[in-house]
Amino acid sequence: MIKVSVMYAGSPNDRFDHVYYEHVHMRLVQSRLGSGIRYYTVDRGIGGGPPGSDAPYVAMCHLFCESVEAFQAALAPHGDELNQDIINFTDLSALYQISEVVVSAPYIS
Repeated sequence: MIKVSVMYAGSPNDRFDHVYYEHVHMRLVQSRLGSGIRYYTVDRGIGGGPPGSDAPYVAMCHLFCESVEAFQAALAPHGDELNQDIINFTDLSALYQISEVVVSAPYIS
């Protein structure tokens, strides 16, 4: 399994419409990529490492997919549409990372 992370670095003063991102853009991503995504998460940055510091990312999403090939095949016909929607929620540029998921386990106490 792979994880595609899309991260928006910025400050709390930068324009980022979390409601639009969570309820419109990510639903668009889900509807267009369909079964190319097993599931996804959305994160809202609330703080950095030192107490009281800003989070380095105002928002992130993580798309969990079977493989890079499956993700790319699902994205290819919709990439332009999804990229054009970004201006509706932010002026920030996204950072992208594709990772291999090597451990995924529930917390056991």
